[in-house]
Amino acid sequence: MEVMFYSWGEQLGDGLVKLPAIAAARQAFPDARIVWCAIGGRTVYAGGLKALAAPLIDEVVTPAIAGARWRDLIAPRPFDGRQFDIVIDTQRLVVPALVAKRSAKGLFVSAAAGFAFSDRRPEQAWPEPVVEQVAALIGLAAGCETPPAPVAVSDPRLHAAARHLLPDGPRYVGFATGAGGKEKIWPLERFLALARGVAARGDRAVFFVGPEEQGDLAAIRAALPDALLPEWDRTDPFADVKGPLLAVALSARLAAGVANDSGVGHALALGGAPLLSLQISSRKARKFRPAAARLELLVAETFGGGMEAIPLAAAAEKLDLLLTEQR
Repeated sequence: MEVMFYSWGEQLGDGLVKLPAIAAARQAFPDARIVWCAIGGRTVYAGGLKALAAPLIDEVVTPAIAGARWRDLIAPRPFDGRQFDIVIDTQRLVVPALVAKRSAKGLFVSAAAGFAFSDRRPEQAWPEPVVEQVAALIGLAAGCETPPAPVAVSDPRLHAAARHLLPDGPRYVGFATGAGGKEKIWPLERFLALARGVAARGDRAVFFVGPEEQGDLAAIRAALPDALLPEWDRTDPFADVKGPLLAVALSARLAAGVANDSGVGHALALGGAPLLSLQISSRKARKFRPAAARLELLVAETFGGGMEAIPLAAAAEKLDLLLTEQR
């Protein structure tokens, strides 16, 4: 049996968000060949997240445009005429959904136009978080509940790199200070204040700093000389292990993490770290909620402003709660 997923493509954040749902698909269809079709022509499942996606997805297809135009409805059958036993459409636009349906020789599931073209429809309220929406589509196709599932890091070099950079001994707390949009970034000085509190208790602060936040390195080093910056000044033998894959592997060694609404935040959640997620709005917090096994949220909107409105004291209280649970 072949199960084809149909999407517009995934950048880093989208790809990380959806992976727990794809893990649920692998559990729901353990013997199936799972094909991921990114019609935009690009997906991190064929790039930066390939090592995580490979155990879950058997084939990635990236046609440049198939499914975006009305004429695709009368053109030769897409994907070189291939048909699939089950097609799960993860996007919600009408024309692409109708094109995807042409490739289903069996069951077709899609939320487009209120499930108007879908062979099965939900009997209960549709979830808002993206990961739960994809998981719910899988559940409709499978005929049973399929909640998002943990994603295992199977590459032994990822585990070896994580152990080398965060060796056994201290309790580690991670801080991801960046985000794709400046409006989603909590002030750096408050991250530093949280980290100083962590260090005062004898734990070790770990900062996840990407190239866009390179200007923060001097401030972090000045405020916390003992903090770890695992992606900078590396001398370990695993220098090729980096980026989101390394963040996922390292998160398994964290007692807790604190992150803005960012790809790194989703990576920490995916790897298993209990997470305090700092969000700018309730809508985004609902839609892009990280799939952490243990999650605390603080939303700037509820404090009446932008990210600077989230109080340090509230973040410290939430982080203490996560760390207390880990003792």
